Amino acid sequence: ERLGVSEEYLEREIATQETETTRRLQAYRAGRPPVDLRASLAPLGRSGDDRIDRWDGATLVRTIRLAPDEQVVAYAARVGDDPDRPTLELLVAADDRARATEVADGVRGGLLVDQGALHSLARADAQVAGLARRYRGVVPVLFGDPLTALVRSISAQQVNLRWAATIRRRLAERYGARHVVGAREVWSLHVAPLAAARVEELRELQLTTAKSLAIVGCAQAALAGELHMAELAALSDDQLIDHLTRLRGIGRWSAEWFLARTLGRPRVVAGALGV
Repeated sequence: ERLGVSEEYLEREIATQETETTRRLQAYRAGRPPVDLRASLAPLGRSGDDRIDRWDGATLVRTIRLAPDEQVVAYAARVGDDPDRPTLELLVAADDRARATEVADGVRGGLLVDQGALHSLARADAQVAGLARRYRGVVPVLFGDPLTALVRSISAQQVNLRWAATIRRRLAERYGARHVVGAREVWSLHVAPLAAARVEELRELQLTTAKSLAIVGCAQAALAGELHMAELAALSDDQLIDHLTRLRGIGRWSAEWFLARTLGRPRVVAGALGV
């Protein structure tokens, strides 16, 4: 016995608390399955390593741009072992520990766990309902940096996703900043050098002329302050589409993809639904 408390009592109390925790989790989920973190993050590594969104099956290594000073912070997030209680163990560099809480909030916000819009669509569409049942617990992972999201969209236009990842890796290594988190490294796109890049340089990376011009144009827009996340998030869907489609190489499809995968809005991308 410790402090007059028997081992039997402790075991009984632990069991009671575990039962109550499980009951509260079930009530909170309202019958929804827990988030399947591994399955949700798997697409980030399925088409190859672009050095920007790195997933090895157990740990996510990424950067996040924090407001209001736009500081880029790298982090590593390891998925916990209990699928019924999904967790991410977060690691940031020693110099960034003062902002660890902000990073954690951003990482949570980057997982679109609110599936209300999906459930509404599933009630109206049998095929969507079937997919929702098949992939229970899978949630979208958002791409929170506007420039990186647009470059991701441009890189994947009319090519397979593995080649798109290769192109992004080349861009990151040539025009990006390298960050170290523990024993891991990750890159973020550096706006200024990318905005100043020449088409001939990007062509050397095997980007087409059209994509080279589009990527440089997006970087120049970011440098000019036209892609601040808070300002974009304040726009309506139509206003945002109008704003983004003024950029070279960004059409309605890419703008709606941005709405869905950067801002997390329940927008079905127009056309090309088989892509």
